[in-house]
Amino acid sequence: MAGKIAERLAELGITLPTPMAPIANYIPFSRSGSLIVVSGQVPAVDGKIAYTGKVGAELSVEQGQAAARQCLINVLVHLQAACAGDLDRVQRVLRLGGFIASPAGFTQHALVMNGASDLAVAVFGEAGRHARTTIGVSSLPADAAVEVEGMFEIA
Repeated sequence: MAGKIAERLAELGITLPTPMAPIANYIPFSRSGSLIVVSGQVPAVDGKIAYTGKVGAELSVEQGQAAARQCLINVLVHLQAACAGDLDRVQRVLRLGGFIASPAGFTQHALVMNGASDLAVAVFGEAGRHARTTIGVSSLPADAAVEVEGMFEIA
């Protein structure tokens, strides 16, 4: 029987994909006690970056939000692995970090990152409310438009 988080994901029309392998020398997540830190995830779909370029130049804020949402879906894939397949073990989303590839002068990074934050709350309810850092950067690996990392408390 599916857990309540799996049911929420299904209600949102989200099927967690097969995790993308790391593209450099790092592990997708690490654990210390009840804390899980998931490495930054790009907006990959079927092993390919779905949103490339800079938000505010090649991509709109709305496309950036969709990219951030996809990044969080990819974070959840690794979080699920860290929870031995059971996302109901997540007690709280503690922090999300977002990196937005954007041109100089772009100031709507926070709106872009809402794509990930809004999904965290939609999936985990009040436990999805989190601290957050959002940073504009000149480029990201593989020309990804957005990268999102997360820290979670699990049971």
